[in-house]
Amino acid sequence: MNAENKVERHTMAVLVDNEAGVLARVIGLFSGRGYNIESLTVAEVDQAEHTSRITVVTTGTPMVIEQIKAQLDRIVPVHKVVDLTTETHAIEREMAMVKVAGTGEKRVEALRLSDAFRARVIDTTHTSFVFEVTGTPEKIDAFIGLMRPLGLVDVSRTGVVAIARGPEAM
Repeated sequence: MNAENKVERHTMAVLVDNEAGVLARVIGLFSGRGYNIESLTVAEVDQAEHTSRITVVTTGTPMVIEQIKAQLDRIVPVHKVVDLTTETHAIEREMAMVKVAGTGEKRVEALRLSDAFRARVIDTTHTSFVFEVTGTPEKIDAFIGLMRPLGLVDVSRTGVVAIARGPEAM
């Protein structure tokens, strides 16, 4: 497989007007063309300017990624599209809440591993814990994988948020 056909994971930041229907239009662009969304987060970032930032993680060949960026740029309420994977040095983080049920040695092991991953216990009962863990998606995946044999019950993830390093704004 040559470089032109290699599927890559990209994180994009999209600055949009904070108004009804904008997110639906962005998602519609992906679904209408069969592009996959691995993670999607959105929140208002500037109340005075009424703008929101959509962070979307997607996969595709370099040509598909370029098409996605170009098509996002053409949506009217979009102010700016930045491919954080290729255009900047970016920091990515995700937060997850992970519920683990168990007693005895499994409970002790879950606590030991949570300490190694710098996960915080945010809820506890006699038979379960809810951990909050923050880090790269790979770190979250690793933590969940280690909790599975210890009694993993449930997982809730925020999705990826990312920001470019350095002094420049988006």
